[in-house]
Amino acid sequence: MIAFSDIFGIRLRQLRDIGKWIAVIVPMAIVVGSFCAFFLWALDIATRTRFDHPWLLYGLPVAGFFMVLVYQKFGKSAEGGNNLIVDQIHEPGAGVPLRMAPLILVSTIATHLFGGSAGREGTAVQLGGSVASAVAKLFRLSPADVRILLMGGVAAGFGAVFGTPIAGAIFALEVLTIGRMQYEALIPCLMASITGDWTTQAWGIEHTHYHIAYLADASADVFRLDAILLLKVAVAGVIFGLAAKSFAELSHAASALFRKRLPYAPLRPVLAGLIVIGLVHLLGTRAYLGLGVWSPNVADPTIPGFFAPGAVDYWSWLWKALFTIVTLSAGFKGGEVTPLFFIGAALGNALAALLGAPSDLFAGLGFVAIFAGATNTPLACMIMGIELFGATHAVYLAVACFLAYLCSGHSSIYLAQRLGVPKRRAIGTIPSGVSLRHIRERKGPAIDGVEK
Repeated sequence: MIAFSDIFGIRLRQLRDIGKWIAVIVPMAIVVGSFCAFFLWALDIATRTRFDHPWLLYGLPVAGFFMVLVYQKFGKSAEGGNNLIVDQIHEPGAGVPLRMAPLILVSTIATHLFGGSAGREGTAVQLGGSVASAVAKLFRLSPADVRILLMGGVAAGFGAVFGTPIAGAIFALEVLTIGRMQYEALIPCLMASITGDWTTQAWGIEHTHYHIAYLADASADVFRLDAILLLKVAVAGVIFGLAAKSFAELSHAASALFRKRLPYAPLRPVLAGLIVIGLVHLLGTRAYLGLGVWSPNVADPTIPGFFAPGAVDYWSWLWKALFTIVTLSAGFKGGEVTPLFFIGAALGNALAALLGAPSDLFAGLGFVAIFAGATNTPLACMIMGIELFGATHAVYLAVACFLAYLCSGHSSIYLAQRLGVPKRRAIGTIPSGVSLRHIRERKGPAIDGVEK
């Protein structure tokens, strides 16, 4: 029989742990949220400046050259980016250098100022990881606590930059290992993500709002699933997963090609910048530069535009993918997630026209499902869809995200992810906890991470 004192002692230790994490996590997340607020403000200024001064595009190769040169000289391990943070969470070591924060912030703003096609989640995650690592060193935390604090930093950055605090917490738990969730950091990550989001809002930063009009007036007690529509969603989910896999694999292949052809790293973004400029002139549009969230030119494809009723766009997803792969594979900084939102929403819009489905619903499904497939985080992406679009379409969101996750194979934009539970039965023995990078080195990228 368990003594009352034992139960009381357990609860007391739990309260002490929660108090400890409140004292450490909340200030850390406030700092991360403040950095993210400044970053989002600066990013908006950079984007507006690029629209006002189109000639800045021609400085992209020069900006890329100095960006990579600075990282080579001063960045050291910071060059590892998001993968370094994931590695440090799995195996705490030297930590994430604090210099990662200013380096990624300035270089991402420069990428957007001069017209690179990149996102912002990489910057937010790296800001969170570098600040969390500095706090861990300040308090001299144990390796186990460092791990949790780094996960909290990731959650704070993600929640702050996208305004989705629940998804931010789940993403930090889910992104580390394919097929496994690490719940020991659940409460700290939720604290961090909520605090980061609140802090960003307190600084007056507003996030883009997306609206799915389809069934918007249906109440929960009368809503019924449409079997035909659900089948169409399943077909789209498979396509979203294949698109996510293609994006990840082509990104890694392009990075390898740049490294092979141009051993001197600062020259890689020079070539990539020239390719981007050439693509702009070839297509006669600058719509695929930057985030793709808004444009002063109403004719340009944008993420909100794909949600507009009656809008049909068949090829913007492909062009955005090409611009983004060229930009990020050569060494420009930013992130892949917002471009993946664009690619997913555009592909969803195109599939809706082909399948005879609601364009705004499929744009929303693609928005989160391709992200789910490319990062192996279906739960976080489903919750993100609910936070952004509401719970009316939760079943459709779940089907799209889970199928995209399954069909993307053992690919990821983050090669530091570990393989926990394979998505399908493997031929041969793959040890649990092996990184995708290690698996690729052993068996090659064409093996789908596991099978031969």
